[in-house]
Amino acid sequence: MGVSVEAEQTSLAEPYSRSSRPWLTSLAVAGLACATVATAAQGTGQFHWWAVFILIPAALIAASGGPLLARGGGRAFAGYMLACVGTIVFAVGALLMFGVMGRGWPLMVVLPCLAVAGTYGWRAAHPLVRGLHRAVALLALTGALLGLTLQLIRLDLIHLETGWWGAFLMLAGAIVLGNAGELTRHRMPYRLQAITLLVGPAVIAFLLGLRFLRGW
Repeated sequence: MGVSVEAEQTSLAEPYSRSSRPWLTSLAVAGLACATVATAAQGTGQFHWWAVFILIPAALIAASGGPLLARGGGRAFAGYMLACVGTIVFAVGALLMFGVMGRGWPLMVVLPCLAVAGTYGWRAAHPLVRGLHRAVALLALTGALLGLTLQLIRLDLIHLETGWWGAFLMLAGAIVLGNAGELTRHRMPYRLQAITLLVGPAVIAFLLGLRFLRGW
C-alpha cells in the first residue's frame, strides 16, 4: 500500500517537474543576462543604474516566452512574440545602461527585422500566403543587413560612398521578383493578379536602387 502511494505521488510530481523546467531555465537565462549587462556597464564606468527599470522587466517578458515556445503548438507564436518584444526592449535598456544609444541605435533596425525574418520557417497552407510570407521574411532579412551596415558605419568600421543604400533596394526588388516567379509554379485563383502586383513594385525598387547606386 505504501509503495503504491509513493509511486502515485512520484507520477503526479513528474509532469509538474517537466513543466517547471522551461520556466526555471528561462528565468536563469534572464537573470544571467541582466547580471552580465550590469557588470559590464559598471566595468566600463558608464553604468546608468536607472536603466535597470527597463532591463529587468524586459528580461522577464522575454523569459515568459521561453516556456510557450517549448510547449509548441498554437502557443509557440505567442511565445515567440513575447521573446522578441522582450529582447528588443532589453536591448534598449542595455544601450541606455551603457549610454551608447547615439551609436547603437541601428540595433533598433536589426533586431525587429531579425524577429520577422525568424518566422521564415513557418509555412502557410495556401501557396499565395506562403509566397507573400516568404517575401516579407526575406525583406526583413534585407532590413537586418541594412541595419548592420548602418551600425558598422556608426562605429567607423566601414566607409561607404553616397548611394550605397541602392544596393539594398536592388536586393529587395530581386527578392520580390523571385517570389513572384515562384508563384508561377502554382495553379490558384488570382495568380496573375498577385504576380502583377509583385512584379510592378519589384521592378521599380530595383531600378531606383540602381539609380541611387550609380548616382544617376
